[in-house]
Amino acid sequence: MTEPTSTKPGIAAAIIVQDSRVLMVQRRVAEGELSWQFPAGEVEAGESPEAAAVRETAEEVGLTVKAVQLLGERVHPKTGRQMSYAACEVVSGTASVVDTEELAELAWITHDRIAVFVPYGLFEPVQAYLDAKLRSGTV
Repeated sequence: MTEPTSTKPGIAAAIIVQDSRVLMVQRRVAEGELSWQFPAGEVEAGESPEAAAVRETAEEVGLTVKAVQLLGERVHPKTGRQMSYAACEVVSGTASVVDTEELAELAWITHDRIAVFVPYGLFEPVQAYLDAKLRSGTV
């Protein structure tokens, strides 16, 4: 599938690695199998996916991050939404659930726990990025 099946705006996700862990958030309302995911939200008109990932991270978990690399884009196989994935680095702040309407909790996940939180697997470029960034931190 190359075209989005939804007319809704695209979604940008922030892939944030710190201290050999990746940040994941749990949505209050699961979208099918999607419960745990990366901080993410809709790309606003005139906004780049990277800028949306940075903005959504601040709004959802209170972290100031900078986008360092666009890892890839795809139509999400479970939602039909256009997805963009941006690798981000923490600039300042401590992650906490700021958007209590959307999020139930957050967790910093080690490489060996990713499949527990996302049993259906990650987008290949995201998985490859996390393999490279996190494997050196696992035992």
